[in-house]
Amino acid sequence: MAIAQAVRQRVLALVNLWAAWSGLSPDQGTQGPLSRPENPYLEGTRVTDRLPQSGNALWYRKPAANLASWSKDWLPIGNGYLGAMVTGGTTDDMIQLNIESFWSGGPFVNSSYTGGNPQAYKAVVLGDELSQIREAIFKSPIGETDTLAPLTYPGLNYGSYSGNGFIAVSRNTTASNSNYMRWLDLDSGLLKTAWSEGKTSFEREYFCSYPTRSCTAFIKSDRPLSDTLSYSFVPLRLLRDTSTSCVDSSTIKYRGQSIDSGMTFEFLAKVQTVPRNMVQCQMILADGKEAAVLTVKHATESWITWVGDTNYNIDAGGREHDFSFKGPDPHSSLTRILSMVKSLSYDELRQLHLHDYEEGFTSKFSLDLGASPNFAKSTKEQMEDYTREKGNAHLDLLLFNYGRYLLFSSGRGVLPANLQGVWAKDERPPWSADYHANINTQMNYWGAEITDLDVTDSLWDYMAKTWIPRGQETAGILYNTTRGWVTHNEMNIFGHTGMKDWGPWVSATWANYPASGAWMMSHVIDHLDYGSGSIEWWQEQGWPLVKGTAEFWLDNLFVDTFHDDGTMVVNPCNSPEQNPITFGCAHYQQMIWEVFNGIEKGFELSGDDDVAFLSEVRAKKARLDRGLHIGSWGQLMEWKVEKDKPTDLHRHLSHLVGLYPSYSIASYPEGGAVLDLTKSELFKAAATSLKHRGDGKGPDADAGWEKVWRAACWAQLGDGEKFYNVFKYAVDTNFGHNLFSLYDPQSSDPIFQIDANLGIPGAVMNALLQAPDTSSYDSPLVITILPALPKAWSGRGSVKGARVRGGIGISFAWRDGRPYDVVLRFDRMRAYQSREVQVVHNHKVIDWFVGEAGMVRKVEV
Repeated sequence: MAIAQAVRQRVLALVNLWAAWSGLSPDQGTQGPLSRPENPYLEGTRVTDRLPQSGNALWYRKPAANLASWSKDWLPIGNGYLGAMVTGGTTDDMIQLNIESFWSGGPFVNSSYTGGNPQAYKAVVLGDELSQIREAIFKSPIGETDTLAPLTYPGLNYGSYSGNGFIAVSRNTTASNSNYMRWLDLDSGLLKTAWSEGKTSFEREYFCSYPTRSCTAFIKSDRPLSDTLSYSFVPLRLLRDTSTSCVDSSTIKYRGQSIDSGMTFEFLAKVQTVPRNMVQCQMILADGKEAAVLTVKHATESWITWVGDTNYNIDAGGREHDFSFKGPDPHSSLTRILSMVKSLSYDELRQLHLHDYEEGFTSKFSLDLGASPNFAKSTKEQMEDYTREKGNAHLDLLLFNYGRYLLFSSGRGVLPANLQGVWAKDERPPWSADYHANINTQMNYWGAEITDLDVTDSLWDYMAKTWIPRGQETAGILYNTTRGWVTHNEMNIFGHTGMKDWGPWVSATWANYPASGAWMMSHVIDHLDYGSGSIEWWQEQGWPLVKGTAEFWLDNLFVDTFHDDGTMVVNPCNSPEQNPITFGCAHYQQMIWEVFNGIEKGFELSGDDDVAFLSEVRAKKARLDRGLHIGSWGQLMEWKVEKDKPTDLHRHLSHLVGLYPSYSIASYPEGGAVLDLTKSELFKAAATSLKHRGDGKGPDADAGWEKVWRAACWAQLGDGEKFYNVFKYAVDTNFGHNLFSLYDPQSSDPIFQIDANLGIPGAVMNALLQAPDTSSYDSPLVITILPALPKAWSGRGSVKGARVRGGIGISFAWRDGRPYDVVLRFDRMRAYQSREVQVVHNHKVIDWFVGEAGMVRKVEV
């Protein structure tokens, strides 16, 4: 009875923790004497005993504090399907839970959900109104109109990604602790805590296993636990119909629905112990409601493994399924998964994870920036020391590796990484934690191909299965187009492809962005060009995506009657998140030109015999305005009618998309010169625009992603010091102690948005290695080594296992800014079997040859 009462009191205290958690107990985080534990299995008490020798870890001297510090102190684990954030407490440890597909809204709450599209019968009227808008823009003396109101549509039942609640792990003890430390080991993908209580040493270990689609939290002590260890689920208050129950003596179930009673979710969690069978399940009354609690006593090891899923089915989103996206209840599949997982020992489960992590993450690619790790200062302390003036090369490397870790941990499930990867604590996270495809989704994947992360399958499936079916309807209803597909700026997991009405805001500013698909096609084309995607993949999935995008734009380009220059332009358009509503936005023109290039390059491999389509692409590409115009103050013009202002500090760099991450500027004049512009003139204009856009702290926002994008663009222009200056500014201004990218990190509860985290690997690699695309496979591929190496990293370093287009792997090292041991491996050539290659360093061609499949080329510098 005494044990039951103690457990009941502890769970009662934790039930309300989601709302207002008081923080750390006084004893947590204290530093004790440095001595080794009696059991050698447990980590030592010194920092160097615990951390990997590489220093490739985030580490801290105290547990994370309260729930408000979730975005800046808690640490993440995930496998794509599931995510978790962990405090690392000693007495009370909270594990916040996510399932990648758990959303409110959509057809789960309204079977008539249209994906943001007006009713089909309105297509004729909307087509007429759109024609009138186009005519008005061309006839306007300034090439503008005031509104696209007929085309926007309320985002009814758009929904939101949602957190699921917590697992509370509690020990019924009042013992003080010492030698505390927690760390996320990026060499192993293991999150750990260790501490001592008197003569007893403890260690916790957490990971999410991709092979088993499960997550595990383990605790070990070098003496049998005399206190009671309990595990319980703590639901989020706004979720509907939540319940927990005992499945058997060692397994509990947690079920519920989204805040609008739409989607169903379930978790199953099993506790195992050493010695075995030291666990029991009991139902207690907590907050007026029965709750299941698993309790452990007298064990030296205990671990809880959980699995979770929803009744969402991405394969049920087409017309043949009435766009329902509804799958079976998750219980049966979760039972099967847990049955397999529980047959494994903890060491077997751990080894499965470690093998998968090594194979997919650590063995293929590595970066060294030449800095030694600082074992004297925690990551928090190093972040507090980091400034724009001095930086920290080891922390730079840690941020790079962390960005890869976060994408690897959030992008391998059924759905791609969203605005928060796979981690969200609340029922309604900012911007719905959805998919914004006017920079954010793209930035999430900047580092994938070049650092050889196999994380994009879910991205292709997401576009093919949620964008195309509804996007075909959007093309017909909004644009009177009978072929192709289109989507706009904001997407959920239910095929929202229409123009989302923002209500009191100027809707077109955010909603009018039909170029999202065109920009995303650069990732599809790259997947083939880098050799990551097979010819079969290209024919079955890649080509239909790109062709459908091109078909839409073939029907939505119009002769420019404003300038009467014979070119074809988009009308209407908004440069992302900006007014005015006009025509010929540079961003659109550059992206469509690159899509048409992709069609020409990929047609022969596609298996498609639609030569009339290819001819139409070539004809309209020849007439397409490239979106490359220099304005009156030397800037690259964002709109074809000059509207640029030297004082515009807008967060987006949309007209510079062809500089980075795309290539219509970066590879210029390859593909044909425009109006006799030289490359130096174009780059000078891009630099002028970039300079006047500021460093990413304008009056409209203060986000990490805008600074990371600016840094990458300066790298593309070959300015290593400006690249690093803006990079450091981002780290100094927009990152928390847990290295999450945040809006206003000094806030008590800052907003987390993952795009800057995931963009850092791409931006850093762009300072070290560049190989922009070309309009033809017959054009030489120019690979530039160390194009923008900052002085702070110039002493020594290395890149091993990087990938560039052409199916080429590349490794090299540098000392005092000079590369050596440059090796190219032509081991994934798929689109072609030979390619002319130029290798450049310090503006000089250091090698020029034709690479062939299977070749290994050592470059003398």
